[in-house]
Amino acid sequence: MTTADETEQADAKGYGQYCPISRAVEVLGERWSLLIVRDMLCGATRFNELARCNPRLSRTLLSKRLRQLEGAGIVERSGEQYLLTASGRELEPLVFGLGEWGAKWQFDEPRETELDPELLMWWVHTRLDFSHLPERRLVLEFHFSDRRERYWILRDGQGPSVCSTDPGFEVDALIASDLSTMYQVWMGKLALGTAIHSERVRVSGLPAIVRRLPQLFELSPIADRVAAVTKR
Repeated sequence: MTTADETEQADAKGYGQYCPISRAVEVLGERWSLLIVRDMLCGATRFNELARCNPRLSRTLLSKRLRQLEGAGIVERSGEQYLLTASGRELEPLVFGLGEWGAKWQFDEPRETELDPELLMWWVHTRLDFSHLPERRLVLEFHFSDRRERYWILRDGQGPSVCSTDPGFEVDALIASDLSTMYQVWMGKLALGTAIHSERVRVSGLPAIVRRLPQLFELSPIADRVAAVTKR
């Protein structure tokens, strides 16, 4: 006779169903696992990058999830990098398809608990195309009208970085908005041009830099899918 403890232990190991969907959910249904895969699909390869992309995920749990993904053959470690295997890369249509479904059916206004300016700035700085701008040090300042903090993205010879204190250099462009609006622009729910035209986003600074800002911001990797299924 099976005891309650034995049944609970068996349940913890799986769903007890010989089905490929249940097998996949056993691997990917753990809290944070899909978001870790999402970030790796978007280019994050190092532990600290994955931690910065998920500030509410403890480093202990991140380590555990990475080990689980390694054990499932989805992730492999190479030196200091975590890389997706062929199995992991094949999750791209599933992960981004899930995002497209979420954008269509579950994506209304941002919740207050989802508005993290530091996280947004981290995401933004990884998706900037400086090829249209002069090859010199550039400073972009972000001012969120409903927050006290200001942020700067500094591009120098070592690449872009996020500063939460004034780096002390002349600002080339100032981008001002409330945080909710900037998140919606980043996610593709609101077109940047529309936001600027309606003055929900205000830009100022050197004209040569300001004119090229729409080309600079590549936005979220899922922004095109979000824009396709939501009103702009």
